[in-house]
Amino acid sequence: MAEYLGETIVKAEDTEEFKNFTPSDWALYFINAYGQIDGDHHKLWVLDQVVRILKGTKIIITIAKWDDGYEEYRVVTDEPSEEYKNWVIERKDGEDGPETYGYDEGIAP
Repeated sequence: MAEYLGETIVKAEDTEEFKNFTPSDWALYFINAYGQIDGDHHKLWVLDQVVRILKGTKIIITIAKWDDGYEEYRVVTDEPSEEYKNWVIERKDGEDGPETYGYDEGIAP
C-alpha cells in the first residue's frame, strides 16, 4: 500500500486544471463533485458552499501526494467572506427581527 506523503497548498493559477476558474466555475465544480450525494443535509452543504463562493469566499487548493506517484487535488472553501456573512444575516432577518428565519449550512459529505 502506498504511503501518504502529505498535502501542499497550491495556487489555482499554477495548475493547468484550475488556472482559469471563475467563481461560477468553482460553484459548478462543487455542484458536480458533491451535488449528487444523498441526503438533504449534504445538499444544503453544497448550496451553502456555492453561496460562499459566489459571495467572495476564497478557495483553498491542496495537492495530496503518495510515494507511488499518485496525486490528487483537494478543494475547500476558506473562512467565509464578509459578503457571505452579511448575506446570511439578511436571509435570517424578517418581520420578527434579525433571527426570524434560520439558515442551515448543511453537513459536509
